[in-house]
Amino acid sequence: MIENQAKPLLEAERKKRFIIFITIFALLSIAVLVHYAILMLGPSDPAGLPSSRPFVERGPILDRNGRVLALQTRLGNVTVWRPDVVDREILSRDLALILGLPAVTIESRIATSPSDFIYLKKQVEQSTIREIENLKAEGRLRGVGVEAIVGRIYPEKRLASQIIGFVGNENNNGLAGIEYALESELSPPQVKASGGSGNQVFLTIDENVQHILEDIGERVRKENQAEAVLFLAMDPRTGDILGSASLPDFDPNDINSSDESSRMDRPAIWAYEPGSVFKVFSMAALLDSEAISDNTVFVCNGRYERVTNRGERVVINCLDTHGPVTARDIIIKSCNAGAAYAADKIGAEDFFGLLHNFGFGARTGAGTPGESAGYLLPPANWDGGTKPTISMGQAISVSALQMVQAASALANDGVLVSPRLISRIVSPKGEVLRSYQAVQGRRILKPETAWALRSYMVDVTSDIGTGWRANIRDLSLAVKTGTAQMIDPKTRAYSQTDFIASCIALLPAENPSLILYIAIVKPRGDFLGGRIAAPPIREAAEALVDYLGIPRGRNPQVSHSGSISLPPVLNPVVDTVVPNFGGYSKRELLPLLFREDLHITITGEGWVRRQSPPPGTPLNADTVIILELE
Repeated sequence: MIENQAKPLLEAERKKRFIIFITIFALLSIAVLVHYAILMLGPSDPAGLPSSRPFVERGPILDRNGRVLALQTRLGNVTVWRPDVVDREILSRDLALILGLPAVTIESRIATSPSDFIYLKKQVEQSTIREIENLKAEGRLRGVGVEAIVGRIYPEKRLASQIIGFVGNENNNGLAGIEYALESELSPPQVKASGGSGNQVFLTIDENVQHILEDIGERVRKENQAEAVLFLAMDPRTGDILGSASLPDFDPNDINSSDESSRMDRPAIWAYEPGSVFKVFSMAALLDSEAISDNTVFVCNGRYERVTNRGERVVINCLDTHGPVTARDIIIKSCNAGAAYAADKIGAEDFFGLLHNFGFGARTGAGTPGESAGYLLPPANWDGGTKPTISMGQAISVSALQMVQAASALANDGVLVSPRLISRIVSPKGEVLRSYQAVQGRRILKPETAWALRSYMVDVTSDIGTGWRANIRDLSLAVKTGTAQMIDPKTRAYSQTDFIASCIALLPAENPSLILYIAIVKPRGDFLGGRIAAPPIREAAEALVDYLGIPRGRNPQVSHSGSISLPPVLNPVVDTVVPNFGGYSKRELLPLLFREDLHITITGEGWVRRQSPPPGTPLNADTVIILELE
């Protein structure tokens, strides 16, 4: 009896559960239908696609002169709906001409796709979309569609690509470079929330300067089969980076075809041992601290050799046997032994502090994300060979940005100016929201020290210097070359095959308004900086002085109806009477500043136009010579 009564109760319970299930299912179905009705009938974006978020136009990135380097635009994804395709072979052939893809690739993708809906190519430009639309209007390309999207394009393709960076697949977030660093300006939070346009970012980069550096740098990389080339141009007066090439590079319009190496902003991110170019900074530090003088003599017999108090035997080889050398000779001949012996004249703490003053061991703050601070080991961790090795540019790692920053102190008569990549932020309406003015420079050297180093570097371009291949007849360049051994990651010792060849130049030497620096990584064949890095410096200088309007100072400008004869310029001779200084440049007067028996004051820039006392005045120990340059 109990069993028979339970059966009707179970049946009733099942019916009740079924009714509840049907009711819930119906309600969910109605909710889904209402949701899709709202989407279909609700407002759409300008491309006609349903949108659940406001339209955001990411701000453009421009060079210093307003040339567009990155901007937002309308793009499209090319699709295929396979059931509508009439002739797969003809369709593939027609699309190949438009999309720049092999016809066999297109046909294979259509044939083998697991889905009837296929993306053939994403983020195509408006010109491509128009071609597709024109052919569809003629009744061709059956089954082909264009999905409208908003995209980011880079009109100059590879130009300054590592500096500019790139955005994600949705084109709404910067992932590298300025696109990442200035995300809050290019696409501010309030714009993302409510729609509108982001701000415009102006860089210090000059598009033409960048083109020149990249063209020369890429040719140098290929000719020397190098792993990479870094090439920078900076105005030392403001710190403006006018050009910064990192090769190999990539096209941010096609980020999927790039690799990590091509996307690296080497001048900012990569730290390396600079080699002999660094000698200009170590010698400047030693001279400025008065640890050595212009006349201090060291003897190079082909090597530096010393046994420390702790019994360490330190040996540094030189490329030649230079004999007696002064600071000038160390720079001109790039004498390793001379630089090492000079470093013995200063304590480790003082040497470290002076190099740190140049900015080594700290980020420059130029404006690029991921910038390296390099590596300058604290003196407490130095052994007996660290100080002499650092003096010649090994046992220290730097970035290329740090190198041009340090060189600004030599160019600005002792005042160091930090580099910068961002010029200003401008609103969509054209209002300047923020101007990145040049940071106030700080004095780290005496003016006389900077003048001395520049005069040494001018002599590097002479016939006896390592940088004679950088010499330009009618333009004075202050130059230093370098060749650095690289550490072999497997042995952790210096490689016998991998080097970095480099060269730095300040021009014009009398009053520098441009710094050029190139580093060639792992060249094959010749690897000496004087041979392979100096020539591209000369080529870039020739092109840039004309473009930037830098005066060529060595050729006098003469206008005359007949023929004239210009006598050679000789350095002024000062003995018992005051000579005629008229027409001499500051560079030609520099040697006189280091004579302890003379009292000379120089004002202005250019060439001597006035002097006191006049020529022929008897010279005595109290005579003060004042020279005014114009």
